[in-house]
Amino acid sequence: MQRVDPYANDIGRLGVALSNVAEILLPCLDAARARSVLEIGAYAGDFTELLLDWAAPHGGRVTAVDPAPQQALEKLARRRPELELVRETSLQALRHVDVPDAVVIDGDHNHYTVGEELRLIAERARDSALPLLVFHDVGWPHGRRDDYFDPESIPEEHRRPIAPDGRLHPDDPGIHPEGIRYPWPAAREGGPRNGVLTAVEDFVSGRTDLRLAVVPAFFGVGIVWSENAPWADSVAETVALWDRNPLLERLEENRVRHLAVHRYMADEAAREAERGAAKDELLRRLLGSRTFALARLLSRLRGRGTATLDEDQVRRALD
Repeated sequence: MQRVDPYANDIGRLGVALSNVAEILLPCLDAARARSVLEIGAYAGDFTELLLDWAAPHGGRVTAVDPAPQQALEKLARRRPELELVRETSLQALRHVDVPDAVVIDGDHNHYTVGEELRLIAERARDSALPLLVFHDVGWPHGRRDDYFDPESIPEEHRRPIAPDGRLHPDDPGIHPEGIRYPWPAAREGGPRNGVLTAVEDFVSGRTDLRLAVVPAFFGVGIVWSENAPWADSVAETVALWDRNPLLERLEENRVRHLAVHRYMADEAAREAERGAAKDELLRRLLGSRTFALARLLSRLRGRGTATLDEDQVRRALD
């Protein structure tokens, strides 16, 4: 498997790319004998490129769905013509794209969207086997808390109360002053119809043949498959070691707590740098102004030739 930098497009080094868990997901695709993969929410294409390299030896097909692809994903699509890039929302694309062997869902992280994605996939696959389903963000913070890319695109009756630019911390089900900032998170964690994992569980609970495995690493990965699929045992064996692994759970709990502290401190440092830059600009303009020059002249006259007001004094006073 090609080695890639999972943080190449992850400036905050949060570990948001599915390429962080490629060593688990690609063997699952092999176990499911997948030859076509649909990726919902490709962002900058980190995992997409790994999928393309995985598919190449056996002529597999990769389709990426993203309504706002990043420049890196656009470049990847031009460089790798075997990639089909669909610039639509998942709920638009799933009405017409071919039903693949596997679907990777990492788009809008809320109960309504994930539930509708699963409904459309199940409807389209009614006359054939359900694809292998892979979900990102079934752990903290979006497993039990909705987040919205565009709140207005979610029907009001399915939209939970929102805390714009709310900071989330794993020890607080509400909004925390010292956490990771998200643009449109639900104001509170938990409860019915709230979060990605809840949507997946609601879908699985309606079908007795489905199994759900949860890999508690890098914000959580869910894997769903039908026990009636001819490859079901192979997938089950592939994920058995990782499914709700207590060691991984402890590592992830520790990781997200450190992330929350780190992101808050990084944001505070950035704000302090902005305040310092603004103060330096104000000081530069003040010291170069005619008003300050006149004040220095008056100070010199009053001091009988020695200025009682100088630049160093002003700088020290404003530091």
